[in-house]
Amino acid sequence: MAKNNAVPAGTKVKMGTGDKIFTTVNVIIMIFVCLIIVYPLYYVVLASITDPVIVSSGKLLLYPESMYLEGYKTTLGYKPLWIGYWNTIRYTVVGTIVSLICTIPAGYALSRKDLFGRKPIMFLFTFTMFFSGGIVPLFLTVKNLHIYNTIWAMVLPVAVSAYNLIVCRSFFESGVPDELLEAAQLDGCSDFGFFFRIAIPISSTIIAVMTLFYATAMWNQFFNALMFLQDEDMMPLQVILRNLVLMNQSNQMGSSAAEAVMKQKLADQLKYCVVVVSAFPLLCVYPFVQKYFAKGVTIGAVKG
Repeated sequence: MAKNNAVPAGTKVKMGTGDKIFTTVNVIIMIFVCLIIVYPLYYVVLASITDPVIVSSGKLLLYPESMYLEGYKTTLGYKPLWIGYWNTIRYTVVGTIVSLICTIPAGYALSRKDLFGRKPIMFLFTFTMFFSGGIVPLFLTVKNLHIYNTIWAMVLPVAVSAYNLIVCRSFFESGVPDELLEAAQLDGCSDFGFFFRIAIPISSTIIAVMTLFYATAMWNQFFNALMFLQDEDMMPLQVILRNLVLMNQSNQMGSSAAEAVMKQKLADQLKYCVVVVSAFPLLCVYPFVQKYFAKGVTIGAVKG
């Protein structure tokens, strides 16, 4: 009779010397990589509350040696900041919803092997990843559609990302088996019924990933706002923060020596404060969708 070499449940397997060395080296490398990634973020937070003189000295910051909060007082007391926050939230929410409505159905449709003209359509989407009409034709298109200086000028030009569409298509190809579609069709389910009743409910992972991708892109929109928006009360947060930094740099002209030093300190610290203020909401939301991120990108990876 063949011997059963299976290890009984609950039995601890002793690690050999080679395994211990390998694990120790891996842990050290991972700690080092984490420090490389985390410290710049930690440094920005420290610099936003530390005296700019200490920050400018190039000293390694481990804790706020001398608190200096004028940067946050100026940033949070800047009234247009809150208008920019509201505008960015509007653009992000509306833009993400519109992008999901456009991308998810398109990704599913392109994953269906029975779609007529599937490859030429996919080629047209892929073509836009390498070639575009340019800034001037895009601006003229927005003007001719009469959406200039409206919320739709921020939403519609970036409603569909070709990369995100390819990820969605690959996810549906690998995550929704053809056998499931055939079984649903045998039960009399229509294409629309299958999409809304079966495909969407089992695709929460890719929907969460697309929400994260589109929301991050919409939150960080800057250049499109400068091109397509005119009124100050329509500007998103990123433009408002940029204007705040430029305004404080220009205010140094014509000041006395003491005032110029103080304004320079404030201008130096504002650069770090605006990074913290603009990134803080995304850092709060990211942990709730992070668990879907790696899985969704892996499942929806582009296959050859």
